[in-house]
Amino acid sequence: MNMLKMALVAGVVLCGANAALADAYDDIIAAGKIRVSTDLAIPPSGMLDAELQPIGSDVETAKLLAGDWGLELEFVPTTGATRIPNLQTGKADVIISTLSVTPQRAEVIDFTVPYAALNSVVGAPKAADISDWEGLRGKAVTVTRGTTQDTALTPLAGERGYTITRYDDDATMVTAAVSGQAAAVATSETLINQIGQRNPELGFEPKFTIQVFDLAMGVRKGETQLKEKLDAWITENLKNGKLNDIYQKYHGSPLPAEMLN
Repeated sequence: MNMLKMALVAGVVLCGANAALADAYDDIIAAGKIRVSTDLAIPPSGMLDAELQPIGSDVETAKLLAGDWGLELEFVPTTGATRIPNLQTGKADVIISTLSVTPQRAEVIDFTVPYAALNSVVGAPKAADISDWEGLRGKAVTVTRGTTQDTALTPLAGERGYTITRYDDDATMVTAAVSGQAAAVATSETLINQIGQRNPELGFEPKFTIQVFDLAMGVRKGETQLKEKLDAWITENLKNGKLNDIYQKYHGSPLPAEMLN
């Protein structure tokens, strides 16, 4: 009887150990599906086409990943502010959504190696006399809530004499800028160029660079196996040119040369 009890206890301990060793990658493969948190209101990285189907560089990246791993792909709609909460609450397995690598975010999630890059800039109408931070004094700078531009510019607003206007998603922010409701916008260079194309009269253009960010996929803390698998996949697809092709297709320029070497 004692031996039977010992065997049962050993079995429970072994099952517990196996459960502890399992991580999100095992769960994803077992489910045959990967849930990707992607903002579908941030063109050209994520958007909906005329048939309301997801398209964009992050969308194609997620599709390439799911296809290579033989998985069904489920997009978990998100905004800049809800990308990380969707991951932390288990609604998504991976974030692929113009997620800049920052020390603050690295405290709460783990990042893969970069798969793309983002040139973060301040843009304004062509006629605006803005070439540096001083040019923003007395102006309202428009950002998308929860983005790196929001977190970078907000603490400096009082010191540098500008105010912050926030929108909940990039699509709304772009619409506001196109309609002339924004004196200056802090976002990606790609979006600034799109604003300029949509309203040539205003001629929005990049005025100065805030920072160049690496873009990476995000996973929950401690998901070592999933991160390693994603790292290997990204490295392979940077080397074979597929991720560069996707980026150039939607952004009109190649990835930084140092990412491709």
